Amino acid sequence: MISIKSPKDLDAMREGGRILATILYQVAKEVEPGVATKDLDRLAESLIFEFGGSPSFKGYNRFPAAMCVSVNEEIVHGIPSDRVLGEGELVTLDLGIFYKGFHTDMAITLGVGAIPLEMQRMIRVTRKALKRGIKKAKVGNTFGDIGNTVERYVEGQGFAVVRELCGHGIGKRLHEDPQILNFGKRRSGPAIKTGMTFCIEPMVVAGDWHAVIAPNGLSYVTKDKSWAAHFEHTIAVLPDGPEIITRLESEPAEQETDDDEQDEV
Repeated sequence: MISIKSPKDLDAMREGGRILATILYQVAKEVEPGVATKDLDRLAESLIFEFGGSPSFKGYNRFPAAMCVSVNEEIVHGIPSDRVLGEGELVTLDLGIFYKGFHTDMAITLGVGAIPLEMQRMIRVTRKALKRGIKKAKVGNTFGDIGNTVERYVEGQGFAVVRELCGHGIGKRLHEDPQILNFGKRRSGPAIKTGMTFCIEPMVVAGDWHAVIAPNGLSYVTKDKSWAAHFEHTIAVLPDGPEIITRLESEPAEQETDDDEQDEV
């Protein structure tokens, strides 16, 4: 059953979402060659507690850290460790917090130092896929409309969406109904209604879309070891359209002109 949030619930989630975005962008500023992934996690956890929240991920399904730090072929659930980031690598920071009784969840992918142009393009395509999926998160559409939009855009740019993993509802529990696929058919799945809150999270790969579980038993990696990128926002559905809960008020909206509606393949 898909839960409907009250205005009071949404206010609490908005506050938590702003805190989450503040923390994640602060951690992102520390990403550079020579930084250990465990140090990024430690910073994230300390900031969560400073803001009066608690980590959503730590201890959830045996995950040992506050933040997922996934590098290169790691798609999601990368475990922070002594691993040191190197120039030209790709890193995804995925963080959730529990604040005033509600969870919010967010992810961004960025390059470490100077990265190849094709890696830059994959990051841009993944971010735009999220933006396009969010636009479909409105009353009168279905969750299949979101997945279809993400799939068509990503594949049109020469990349692929991971099919073993998906977005999810969110609220008092970290993972609620429904599952939100990054592929599918228009007009399929449950109808989107006012008061729903959920995470849209395209996971895009440069090669084959199949994912496998890493030897650590928790992380997912690309089967062919190709690059992976992942962006995620927590969304609330309002009568006049979607609201991004995990966006900073001071964060400038990404500009997308007619010229870049379709990136060159």
